[in-house]
Amino acid sequence: MTDPSLSTSGGVAAAVVVVVGSINEDVVMRLDGPVHPGETVTAASVERAPGGKGANQAAAAAGAGAAVAMVGLVGADDAGRRMLEALSRAGVDTTCVDRLGDVATGTAYITLTPDGENTIVVDPGANARLDAARVGAASARIAAARVVLAQLEVPLDAVMAVLEMTAASGGRAVVTLAPARALPGGAWPAFDPVLVNQHEAAFYLGTGPAAVAADPSGAAGRLLGLGARSAVVTMGAAGAVVADRSGVRSRPAVPVERVVDTTGAGDAFAGALAASLAEVADLDRAVEAGLAAAAAVIGRLGAR
Repeated sequence: MTDPSLSTSGGVAAAVVVVVGSINEDVVMRLDGPVHPGETVTAASVERAPGGKGANQAAAAAGAGAAVAMVGLVGADDAGRRMLEALSRAGVDTTCVDRLGDVATGTAYITLTPDGENTIVVDPGANARLDAARVGAASARIAAARVVLAQLEVPLDAVMAVLEMTAASGGRAVVTLAPARALPGGAWPAFDPVLVNQHEAAFYLGTGPAAVAADPSGAAGRLLGLGARSAVVTMGAAGAVVADRSGVRSRPAVPVERVVDTTGAGDAFAGALAASLAEVADLDRAVEAGLAAAAAVIGRLGAR
């Protein structure tokens, strides 16, 4: 399933972006309105689509023009076959994605209302088996990458292994801290940048989303105080705030005529940002590329 457009050097595919993370099948239930506690509703439609934060980001990075390799796990079921085929069609090298015979492919159950808002419940399935040893099996691929992109939909020891390998090879680690959970303090100095929305930023800063929304620049600066080399706080329609050692600045969102589905906005942002960093290594330009990708994906149905 290797993308033939990826060149090789010494037997290792020369992917400039390696994504280590989750691969899910999305079950999208379109609803006529929000569901209230205790209420039973009938979905207007149910669709299955490729998903998973890792796979979505890999597809977005490939769509932005990068040579991309994916490291992850799926089950040896029909869903796993479909997810691998979808990644290959997106131009992602899946050589480092293993299929496990004793567990199902991860699944995300998504509700989508007419205003484009969503809720997501994830069954991790095979993703829960991605550990440091399995990441280590892809060490040559990770060492050859300019940018390594990770998220928190896989076990934390796998993410920590990614950070250690990327630091050792001199690559750039970009990490989406979603879903938010406690991290060892030693992780923060490897993030360049750390990507969070206002809810995730609030979790790590011990405050509320409203406080982050009121002072996103201050929040981004405080993330540097946790040790991150650089940080990006995405603010939806308000764009994003970028912080690094040269200062804090805002980048406006790209206008969208109509919001259809916000499910994949954050992943599109991360993938396009990683692709841009691999090419030009300029964080501000990379954030602008990410904002453009996010605007494109929310204007249509689906996470990619």
